[in-house]
Amino acid sequence: MENQDLFKITNVPRYDPQIGKLVSMMNYARFTTLSAVKGLTTEQLDYLQDENSNTIGSLLLHMAAVEFGFQVEIFDKRKPNEEENREWGAAYELGQRGRKEIKGKPLEYYLETLNKVRERTLKEFKARNDNWLNEERYWDGLPSNNYFIWFHVFEDEVNHRGQIRWLRRRVEENL
Repeated sequence: MENQDLFKITNVPRYDPQIGKLVSMMNYARFTTLSAVKGLTTEQLDYLQDENSNTIGSLLLHMAAVEFGFQVEIFDKRKPNEEENREWGAAYELGQRGRKEIKGKPLEYYLETLNKVRERTLKEFKARNDNWLNEERYWDGLPSNNYFIWFHVFEDEVNHRGQIRWLRRRVEENL
């Protein structure tokens, strides 16, 4: 997306109109996330505010895990398998498991992971039309639709980006 369109909810070429608007929102959310973590070191990404907090690195990987999980459920029409649960479980769950398993990686690792996952989402969106967004499904036992699911993906990112901004200020004060 060109910078001139970054601050607009607009159509994106090669996508149906509503999917394009969703992509433009996802692009803006990702732009602000990347801005929030720019220049962080591995030590800063691994910083724990307290014994119950998550690190910036784990929150970034969580964003990718949530999107990956919905890719599997929506695009592949299945639940994550055992291997995928092993690979993504700590990032999806966060908490103690995330604190134990997600550390020691440079910023580039997290950014590449986020990008790789997003590439698949964008490819899949290109193969769908706006009617697909309104297809109903159950999510977490509640009536939903594809539009809400993908809104939730970037809404979750925006929520955790707020945590990242807060944590970054603590990191800068304490390291």
